[in-house]
Amino acid sequence: MSRYRVVESFLSINGEGKKAGQLAAFIRFAGCNLNCSYCDTLWANQPDTVFEWMTKEEIYERIRSFGVVNVTLTGGEPLLQADLYELIEYLVKDEKLCIEIETNGSVDITPYFAMGDRVSMTVDYKLPESGMEAAMLLSNFEYVRPQDTVKFVCGSHKDLLRAKEVMEQYELISKCSCYLSPVFGKIEPAEMVTFMKEHQLNGVNLQIQMHKVIWDPELKGV
Repeated sequence: MSRYRVVESFLSINGEGKKAGQLAAFIRFAGCNLNCSYCDTLWANQPDTVFEWMTKEEIYERIRSFGVVNVTLTGGEPLLQADLYELIEYLVKDEKLCIEIETNGSVDITPYFAMGDRVSMTVDYKLPESGMEAAMLLSNFEYVRPQDTVKFVCGSHKDLLRAKEVMEQYELISKCSCYLSPVFGKIEPAEMVTFMKEHQLNGVNLQIQMHKVIWDPELKGV
C-alpha cells in the first residue's frame, strides 16, 4: 500500500495563481531536491521534519472533510513523492475536484498530462537570485499547456530581465499563464510594475502572496 509523507494539511485560500482568493485544500509533502535562497518552507525540507504517513484514501478523506473543490498539492517538491501518480489518479475519480500541483521546475511534469485538464501545474522557473537556475528541467517550459502556470519569483532587476528572456525564449505568454512574484521583502512590487510597463509585458500577471499580507508571513497552515 502506497503511503505519502504529509507535513501539513489545511484549509485556506489560494494565496497566488489563477485561483488566488479562492478556498483550497492544501496537502504539503515533505522533502525537496532544491535549496532556494528565499525558500519559505525550509522547515518542510529538513531530514528530521515531522510528517504523517498517509494513504491515498486518508488524503482523499482529509480533502473531503474540508468541503472544497480546489486542491493544491505542494511541498517541498510534491513530484518527488513515490507513487504520486497513483494518488492523483485516485483523487481525479472525484469529478468535483480540481487539482493544482505546485512544482519547482526541476522534475518532469509531462507524465501527469494524461490526467486531463482538471490537473494543472504551477511550475516555478528558478531565477538567478534563487541560486537554483542550473537545476531547471528546461523541457518543462516547452510543454506547458493552457491550464498550466509558470511562476517567476523575482528578487532583483536582474531576475526580472531573466524572467522576460525565458518567457520570450519559450513563448510562454501564448502557451500558459505567466506570473511575476516578488521575493517577500527583497523587491518592491512597484518596481516590478514599472518593469512591466517599460517592457510592455502584455498577458503577464503580477501577484503578491496574499496569505503573507493577510497573516503573519511566518505563520504555518495558512
